[in-house]
Amino acid sequence: MAAVTMMLPVIRSPLDSSAARGGEKHLVAPGDTITTDTGYMRGHGTYVEDEKLIASVAGVVERVNKLVCVRALKARYNGEIGDIVVGRITEVQQKRWKVETNSRLDSVLLLSSINLPGGELRRKSAEDELAMRDYLQEGDLISAEVQSIFSDGAVSLHTRSLKYGKLGQGVLVQVSPSLVKRQKTHFHDLPCGASVILGNNGFIWIYPTLEQKDDEAGGYTANLDPVPLSDREVISRLRNCVMALVTHKMMLFDTSILYCYEASLPHQIKDILKPEVTEEIVLEARQRLLDLEG
Repeated sequence: MAAVTMMLPVIRSPLDSSAARGGEKHLVAPGDTITTDTGYMRGHGTYVEDEKLIASVAGVVERVNKLVCVRALKARYNGEIGDIVVGRITEVQQKRWKVETNSRLDSVLLLSSINLPGGELRRKSAEDELAMRDYLQEGDLISAEVQSIFSDGAVSLHTRSLKYGKLGQGVLVQVSPSLVKRQKTHFHDLPCGASVILGNNGFIWIYPTLEQKDDEAGGYTANLDPVPLSDREVISRLRNCVMALVTHKMMLFDTSILYCYEASLPHQIKDILKPEVTEEIVLEARQRLLDLEG
């Protein structure tokens, strides 16, 4: 009979919110007054009533010159041009694929917005349209870049680079898009032997680091070879570390994930998500980040 771990309820001290990256943030709830100064412009997540600027969503107040907006702490993904996203193909249509990207509407990947196998660039023919399922079909995971935003808010994607395309062996973790830090690159090969794609849409892909890139495939062949146990253990540990950081609302980027991974090494993979262990490794990772900033 398998052993069962049981925990009694205990009072836990909350993590110090003032230690968050970037200092203390101005959090508001719906209906809170942000400012009574009439010189500010109303942005997303706000409305004006009785000459007061009021929050319409729960989130963080952001100011850009005289523009004030509230970035929701928990919301669907709103695409921005240039974002890196991870998505799942949900439907193959005429000359396009529909992609689930954690946004309000399904995203679109046009046949004209992909490179053919081998990175070939040419006009797409009727034969290419008939062969669309040979490239991507329902259920396939892909990495892509946001090319444009349609008038209804739907996102148009492209994979015109060999670093984008179909994803093979790995683990998908879904988090809030607000926790993914914007960086110059969202593709990271970590020194622990695994790689991550931090999608701006909150989809994070963790996979074994490839020894060599197969450029001839053009990103449309997935490596389905068995993954060694050592790589699976690293991927599982990274996945649990990401969930630990999400539990304590810490921003996700390559350094925070790596520090959390290193702090978790003394513990078993299955123990990382225990509340007392999660708190310990997240505090250690947060302290290392503060020391790095100092």
